[in-house]
Amino acid sequence: MIKMSWIRSSKGATLVALLALLLAVAGPAGALTLTDETDFQESRVGETVSTTVVIEDPFTDQPDEWTLRGTTELTNVSWVVTVRQQGNQVNQSQYSDQTFEEPLALDNNGDEVRIELTGDTPAVENYTYDPPQSYVLWDLVAVTGNSESTLNTTSVHHYTNESDGARNAIDEAATAVNGSDSQEAQDQLDRAIEAYNGGQFGLANNTAQDAKNQAESAEQSQQQTQTLIYVAVALVVLALVGGGIYYWRSNQGPDTKLQ
Repeated sequence: MIKMSWIRSSKGATLVALLALLLAVAGPAGALTLTDETDFQESRVGETVSTTVVIEDPFTDQPDEWTLRGTTELTNVSWVVTVRQQGNQVNQSQYSDQTFEEPLALDNNGDEVRIELTGDTPAVENYTYDPPQSYVLWDLVAVTGNSESTLNTTSVHHYTNESDGARNAIDEAATAVNGSDSQEAQDQLDRAIEAYNGGQFGLANNTAQDAKNQAESAEQSQQQTQTLIYVAVALVVLALVGGGIYYWRSNQGPDTKLQ
């Protein structure tokens, strides 16, 4: 942490302090940057997916030599790691394992590392409704000697047709339950989520539908009750008004003849 003393009598010291503050806010210039070009947030089990990650200025704030390690939970994997300098290819490597290590050296004059990954979406080991189950699309780490630092990690939701159908049913039920005051519907929703987490998607689907029906029934009953209350109040008001008019008329004297 940089401490600064403000000296009112010295304009030069004040300008230096302001400059230091601006530099601290701006941060270091030209730091290594990583761009994720992934255009999907979920994938079905067994589906083949492709993604690209671009590292620019790989030797800024990094040693002249370091190793890029990439890991994925995709299966049937293909990595293509391309080093470029001003758009021209300097080096290209291909890997077929779930983990690769690519040595990088400043002598190659590379200013960009492009990582292209293709593979199949893995099976789900543990289903979770919230948060949705996910797999590691990639984990990129910079390795220097015994030191490691994570550059970026990205996870993606994966599903089967059965789990996706159950999740959609639970989502719909949750919307209905949140709009009602039915504890029975909430209990059914909790059972549906529990069944989902256990991989019992047929049970989860049916239980979620029950929760939705109970919530909608409770909401409809509540609306009917409110309507009946409004009608009853209106009838009471009308009765009071009618009774008041009758009382007023019954207490009036005989009509006076006009002169």
